[in-house]
Amino acid sequence: MSKVYSVAVLVGSLRKDSLNRKVALALQSMAPDNLALKIVEIGELPLYNEDIDVTPPAAYTTFRQALGEADAVLFVTPEYNRSVPAPLKNAIDVGSRPYGQSHFTGKPGAVMSVSPGAVGGFGANQHLRQCMVFLDVAMMQQPEAYLGHAGGLFDEHGQVVEKSRPFLQGFIDAFGKWVTRVA
Repeated sequence: MSKVYSVAVLVGSLRKDSLNRKVALALQSMAPDNLALKIVEIGELPLYNEDIDVTPPAAYTTFRQALGEADAVLFVTPEYNRSVPAPLKNAIDVGSRPYGQSHFTGKPGAVMSVSPGAVGGFGANQHLRQCMVFLDVAMMQQPEAYLGHAGGLFDEHGQVVEKSRPFLQGFIDAFGKWVTRVA
């Protein structure tokens, strides 16, 4: 029996019905047998502040523990102002601190940016990759995933439309192979 890798999924949008959350849930249901995807919530994390990290708030501790237990990390994010949304950047800061105790170090990772716009979150995707280089996350290079016009990914019942399935399946299958190779 092959190993099952635990994947922390960080969704950059806090909206309950966000396209990014829907895509993350779709990827979770399509994941190959070697991946167990779990969304790790980021919305309750206080803004990172080194002063309060002397005695970390429970939300920091819970989040860091979830990251620490994960074998890999998957980001599904929109783009805000050509970068990652503030809640996701905050989660990265919380997970990578205190300095020298990052819970991201050495993990395989991937990013899928999801946007109703035409560019598909390219800026956020690339900016996130830049942050992950510093945090020593081995990011999957191909396939790159910038999903523009993402409102068309789902039908009126919230299910992935058939024409979108092959791309999503190809991405999550490639990530399964990447995690096996790098973890």
